[in-house]
Amino acid sequence: MKSLTFALNGEQTRVEIEPGELLLDVLRRKLFLTGTKKGCGEGECGACTVLLDGNPVLSCLFPAMKAQGRAVTTIEGVGGETSLHPVQESFLEKGAVQCGFCTPGMVLSSKSLLERRPKPTEQEIKESLSGHLCRCTGYVQILEAVKDAAEKIAQASGGRR
Repeated sequence: MKSLTFALNGEQTRVEIEPGELLLDVLRRKLFLTGTKKGCGEGECGACTVLLDGNPVLSCLFPAMKAQGRAVTTIEGVGGETSLHPVQESFLEKGAVQCGFCTPGMVLSSKSLLERRPKPTEQEIKESLSGHLCRCTGYVQILEAVKDAAEKIAQASGGRR
């Protein structure tokens, strides 16, 4: 067993892990954060996406030990206790959520994009969501949700972004 220490959703976390254990398994099985989904287990569907230092990574392929000393954000760390993040709000309002299995990964990738590119083009949105598979909702609503979230964030910051 090895000790892994990292910031998880803004809080210092320490957990004992096996060498070679994947971040997805640590999050779900040891830390009980089940919002991160195991879809394909091969890095093809995006359901396991989390943010590592603000950038999307596929946790089903990512060795947990590589998170040592870094910041990991899961869907549980987005929004507040009584409020949603603008991306979450927009996904709900624009009908970009149906079964919800792929949604956490898409929300996290969208959040990361909007932090880096506050006014993304449609092509940039599509590129940021490439690798995310959704079988229920359809991508039109998802694209509209990301555009709407960008507008909400810009309004909330008074257009300073």
